[in-house]
Formats: sequence, C-alpha cells, structure tokens
Amino acid sequence: MKHQMKRLVSGLFLAALAALSTGLPAASATREIIVAGGCFWCVEADFEKVRGVREVISGYTGGSVQNPSYKQVSRGGTGHYEAARIIYDDSRVSTDELYALFFRSIDPTDAGGQFCDRGESYRTAIFANGPAQKKAAETAKSQAQAALGQKIVTPVLQAGHFWPAEADHQDYYKGSGLVLTRFGPLRQSSAYKRYREACGRDARVRQLWGSAAPFAGG
Repeated sequence: MKHQMKRLVSGLFLAALAALSTGLPAASATREIIVAGGCFWCVEADFEKVRGVREVISGYTGGSVQNPSYKQVSRGGTGHYEAARIIYDDSRVSTDELYALFFRSIDPTDAGGQFCDRGESYRTAIFANGPAQKKAAETAKSQAQAALGQKIVTPVLQAGHFWPAEADHQDYYKGSGLVLTRFGPLRQSSAYKRYREACGRDARVRQLWGSAAPFAGG
C-alpha cells in the first residue's frame, strides 16, 4: 500500500510539473476579457447570465487617474470608461462567443455614450490583452458590422490597468438595500429595473439587433 501511494503521489507531481513546463494550466481554464458597454450595472447583469461566465466585476479603465472613484469618472475628465471584467471558463464559453454577445448587447453605432447615458465614461470599447484577444475582437467587430449593415464605431483598444468600482456598484442589479429614486424609495434591484427601462437600453438594442439581441429582455 505504501508503495502504491508513493507511485500515485509521484505521478501527480510529474503531471503537475509537465503542465508547468509546457505552459498548460494545471487546473481550471479561467480567462477574462474587459469591455465597456455603457452603464456597468447593465453589462454585469447581462453577462452574469451567460453559461460559463463565473463572475463579472464592474470597474474603470482607459484613463489616466489612479484608483478613480465613481464620482470622478462620471463627472468626466479622467479618460476612464465604465467597464466590466468578465471572468469565464473557456471550456464552456469562448472568447469569440463573448465578443459576439457583447456587440449585440449594445448600440455600437453610438460614439457619444449609450442610450440615456452620455459622455466619455459611457462610451463603448473592447480592451484587448495581447494579439490573440485583439484578433478575436477585430473579427467579432467585422462580423457584427456585416450582420448589422451599419458602421460600428466601438474601438478595440489595448488593455491597461482595471480598477474595480466601489463595493456598492458590484452586483447592483440584485441588491436588496433601499435607495432614493425619483420614483421614491425602492429596493436596489427594483431601482435598477426602473433605470434600465427608462434609459431605453433594451428598446434600442431590440431595434438594432432584433431577435439577435441576447439580453434585451432586461
């Protein structure tokens, strides 16, 4: 029994060593992409529904200010976008699939913001990390433009530092705390739904993409 256990441990060690030496992941095939699609609450709510997506983190990227706050970014002048880091298992969903879904979840013809949210922080973009992601993003953009039949203005940019947003912006769409809105005090999840509908996100995405819009039910 001791010899069998020794052989088993030795075999596991050699397998792990081989994985390291060949550059292959020893465990899970976790990957991530960073996209900006207007309000990061909405991008997070959409992509956390996707099979194979493990987590979506709301945050800021693309600007020059270190560790920016929501107030700074929404006021403008930082260069940052509201962005989302999408962490996924690439054995269940591919980078190509996620980029295709992304283009069909936004208005990629609008260079000035998204829906009712205007200004630099609400612009759309893909932040590609390395040549493979850049190629995949450019391919998805070309395919989306051909499918839409309109010019897509969403740029593919080099990924830089991603700053996670404040805790109260994470999973905003399913929060249970009370917030004061123009409709009166509402649960956070209800306030999110009211905002999304009033902003016209789903209506515009349906108008552009029709049945190809994957999340337009809200």
